[in-house]
Amino acid sequence: MTMADHSPLDEVRTPAASDYVFTFSYESFADAHKRGMMRPPDRLLSTLMTSPEVRKLVVADPYRSRATNWARALIDVRHRGRNTADIRHVSPMRWARADPTDLDEVAAAYAGYEKQIRDAAAAAGLQKPAFITANPLVAGFSDLSWTSGGLYYARDDWLSSPARRKYWPAYREAYRRISERGHAVAAVSQEIIDRIGPTGPHRVVPNGIEPDEWLGSQPAAPEWFARIPGPRAVYVGTLDSRLDLEGLRALATARPDLHIVLIGPAPDAGYVAQLRALPNVHIRGLVGRREVVAVLRNAELTLLAHRRTPLTEAMSPLKVYEYLAAGRPVLATDLLPVNGLGERVLLAPTVAEFTDLTDAALALGVQDESERRAFVLANAWSSRHHEILSLLEGSG
Repeated sequence: MTMADHSPLDEVRTPAASDYVFTFSYESFADAHKRGMMRPPDRLLSTLMTSPEVRKLVVADPYRSRATNWARALIDVRHRGRNTADIRHVSPMRWARADPTDLDEVAAAYAGYEKQIRDAAAAAGLQKPAFITANPLVAGFSDLSWTSGGLYYARDDWLSSPARRKYWPAYREAYRRISERGHAVAAVSQEIIDRIGPTGPHRVVPNGIEPDEWLGSQPAAPEWFARIPGPRAVYVGTLDSRLDLEGLRALATARPDLHIVLIGPAPDAGYVAQLRALPNVHIRGLVGRREVVAVLRNAELTLLAHRRTPLTEAMSPLKVYEYLAAGRPVLATDLLPVNGLGERVLLAPTVAEFTDLTDAALALGVQDESERRAFVLANAWSSRHHEILSLLEGSG
């Protein structure tokens, strides 16, 4: 999949078609392409790249260092975006390898970032484009007077991310500026909206489902998954500090008949090391999208095994929507964004307390196919994106 693959060159443009700029947060188009365009910002970009309502589009990567970009460019050469008549890809460069922490320096850095994007938009012939960014610093520290309006797409609360603690003052100032300037905000949870306090158009738009991934015929289980005895409880996601390891250990110990399968990258392999000794815990690592779908549609149970933290309380866990799209029952930590998702999501205060709900969850079994399809269609990304883009009509 490349930008050329997505460019709607054969579509008839409508007179109302508009120009757009889209910027990622801390990952590039190549990163999104390598993972299959599956994260929420990737999905939104895919819609912009194929919509007949988009005349021209500039897609901007985050800042990259000139000193180290050559190595990344060699690795990513097959995944980089290709420029077309309608879509232009830009990779803003600087010498620094990381963002500064001093607020004046942050402001100067992102003024430079904005200038590179503005120049690219002008060169590509964009006219008063709408500006969408998934990066809070871009949203807060950009002027955007040359655009028809700015929208911050908030899929995480960076201000509560432990891994980015040194940037919390910059994020706090970015939130203040987003509110002060009246930029539009689409956030995956009410908690993020409350933390930003936007004065411009804003809306909670939770994560969604790509119907094409989930409405096909029942896939066969991957061979490695089929070898694991049932019942199998699956968690899909990054294996990091969000995961409640103590709770999972308690669940695995109390229910030796339940085989817990953890799928996803582990930025710190040592974090999940304590679970490897448990005979009924299986750590698979990162797998492709088709394999994820096949696993979930053959699992007996799914897990949202998060600790309760300011970060997880602000999330709209994409995985829960995908678990439900697979028609599987869910055991979840009782976090506000997963409340109200239906009787197939069983909530407990902690992961350790999943033990008390395991039998009830397993008894729910596989959802009726017509009901499963209805859930997928009702939560399609296309409707989510319509909600997000409609906010730009009231910004500027």
